[in-house]
Amino acid sequence: MLGVDETRRGRPTWEQDPVTGKWRRSERFETNFVDLTGDQGLLGQTAGRTKLAVTTWLDECGQGWKDSVEVVAMDPCAAYRRAVQQALPQARIVADHFHVVRLANQAVTEVRQRVTRTQTGRRGVKTDPVWANRRRLLRGRESLSGKAFTAMWNGLIDNEPTDQVLAAWIAKEELRALLATAKTGAVRSDIAHRLTRFYTWCANADIGELTRLASTIEAWWPEIEAFLHTGITNAATEGTNHLIKDAARVAFGFRNLDNQRRRVRFACTRRQRLATVT
Repeated sequence: MLGVDETRRGRPTWEQDPVTGKWRRSERFETNFVDLTGDQGLLGQTAGRTKLAVTTWLDECGQGWKDSVEVVAMDPCAAYRRAVQQALPQARIVADHFHVVRLANQAVTEVRQRVTRTQTGRRGVKTDPVWANRRRLLRGRESLSGKAFTAMWNGLIDNEPTDQVLAAWIAKEELRALLATAKTGAVRSDIAHRLTRFYTWCANADIGELTRLASTIEAWWPEIEAFLHTGITNAATEGTNHLIKDAARVAFGFRNLDNQRRRVRFACTRRQRLATVT
């Protein structure tokens, strides 16, 4: 299984082409390829997060290696999906459920910010009950105590007359309930029931942010359904990205890309080498 994700290189720099003399900004992102099941860790990196960058790296691995990849886990990124579909047509693409929930949380935040600006003409402040509950809105229902849930619910009912923020929160919880079917065996009837509830709620709410969220879920449904049936996540890739960022922080940034990649490879494959030595 293969995991694909991106990290920032740091502050971009301007470089002059020695042939044309034109100035261009250096690439700000790196795409990382991680072994999700084996002990190889970080398989490699390539500059950029475009379809061309990903397909070029995959093609360089050879046809035999590409044919061995059965599953690719990724964040909802259209460029990555198109690249994998072209270079690894036999692989099953799985959307990382953590980032799907993050899209729902982002929709809740956008609704809250828009409603606050419309009602008050300013950003939220700590005296606004809706702003005071902003962190509770991003937590799962099961992680809220009875007291915290009551405070959030009553605060929205009493101080947000449009009920749009509450509608966005319920839509987020409906999506989480849909994703939770992966833990209960991903029964087809349960998935269909939860998916219908989510789409129906977003349609009846008639809120722009929820309509966009539902459209994103529809566009990525095959990959989300693959997660429900396999339970595969991109957690290992996120852990590798954390090591990559730590390497840059410890060095206070890198001026030389080759040195950065060399240090990152050392940090992300050290466990494997130690196991080999011992």
